[in-house]
Amino acid sequence: QVQLVESGGGSVQPGGSLRLSCLASGTFFSLYTMGWYRQPPGKQRELVAGIASGGSTNYADSVKGRFTISRDNAKNTVYLQMDSLKPEDTAVYYCYADLIATRTWGQGTQVTVSS
Repeated sequence: QVQLVESGGGSVQPGGSLRLSCLASGTFFSLYTMGWYRQPPGKQRELVAGIASGGSTNYADSVKGRFTISRDNAKNTVYLQMDSLKPEDTAVYYCYADLIATRTWGQGTQVTVSS
């Protein structure tokens, strides 16, 4: 079973940027659909972005034009480049991996956007 480890979270001022990384262990990474969810304080987890094995992407409306998801299959890593960050982007960000009917989650990384 794949294991996921996120990194790159932290604190940033509004308008700033962060890049999250999610390193996957195991084999067949290129076959997984990968992506990111986030859970703001006191709210439910929500989809941020996803990237399929073929490279097609999808984004939540709230992050379109500001966030970019990408993957490097040679490094077993998926990235989330976050630009023009807003206070409402503050959340714990979780990486996920989907293969067939199984979803695996990472442990989460905190992103705080505050002046």
